[in-house]
Amino acid sequence: MALQQKIASFDPNAVGDTSGGLFGLPFTPEEAQVVVVPVPWEVTVSYRAGTAQGPAAIHEASAQVDLYDPDLPDAWKLGLAMEDVDTEWEAESSRLRKLAEQYIGWLEDGKPSKGAANLQTVPAKVTESGKALLEWLKQKTGAYLDAGKGVVLLGGDHSTPLGYMHALAERHEEFGILQIDAHCDLRIAYEGFEYSHASIMYNALQLPQVKKLVQVGIRDLCQQEADLIAQSGGRVVMFHHRFLREEQFAKKSWKKVCGKIIAQLPQKVYLSFDIDGLDPKLCPGTGTPVPGGLEFEEALYLIRAVVRSGRQIIGCDLNEVAPGDTDWNGNVGARLLYQMANWMAVSQGRLKATGMETE
Repeated sequence: MALQQKIASFDPNAVGDTSGGLFGLPFTPEEAQVVVVPVPWEVTVSYRAGTAQGPAAIHEASAQVDLYDPDLPDAWKLGLAMEDVDTEWEAESSRLRKLAEQYIGWLEDGKPSKGAANLQTVPAKVTESGKALLEWLKQKTGAYLDAGKGVVLLGGDHSTPLGYMHALAERHEEFGILQIDAHCDLRIAYEGFEYSHASIMYNALQLPQVKKLVQVGIRDLCQQEADLIAQSGGRVVMFHHRFLREEQFAKKSWKKVCGKIIAQLPQKVYLSFDIDGLDPKLCPGTGTPVPGGLEFEEALYLIRAVVRSGRQIIGCDLNEVAPGDTDWNGNVGARLLYQMANWMAVSQGRLKATGMETE
């Protein structure tokens, strides 16, 4: 009843309430149909830091997002809310990040003997906390799933969603992952960190319920990752950005290219979106930007096409948004988050999109 009362009294045309909830909406996580779980974690980032502040930057920018969408005119009525940032995990990330920076610097210096005794213990400490984060997140997201809510995880670096994937694996016999990213993230314990941001998809593949990993927009990968894909027997399918562009240069429509991508996905899909999958002009603050990438509407078209194909998005995450030196990062991240949450809700029957009946 509280949700319906708030919907009746809320004015979606008013100025966004910066002191209110996500996107200026009045809903609490208890009332909401879709809950955003922020995870301010960036211990293993290997280039530029800042993603731990991503959830706060997106929340702040979200008040500037107009709520009307021609495909989803009633989206704001869904009930979308974000939990408060967990300050204990935020503090733990900050503490361990300092240690990890020292350790990574030591690796880059060729592992000098000076300080080696202390620094060699860092990966084990980070792994211990990474495992604890996984278990905490599995329990938290699992509780929301069992309460019948949709869940969006908001990082943090790309290592963060693993616990959520474990929760989904306990509730679904099988599903595929659609990964939009500049990187494969298939490295094994990158830089000695088992739960590295560069190892998230390798770790996800350890779940037998993950039957397919479809990667879109990849622009950087190492030989080890290429070999893993080649030897996966079709379990991992990569749509390298060069392939996407060559298709378009050959006058293939983006609609047709998306059809090829979607054909590789099973009925149930988990969407994992590293914002560096977009062109870096859209996310200049992200930790490891790479030239090229999807345009904003290309990414949204693909997500909409997945849903319109009749597939169900069982969960999703958005990661690697870092505030940087401009509000642009939070601005783009907030708009992407709104679309991802809403289209996941459409696929789950929580929200109706225009034109879906004719698909």
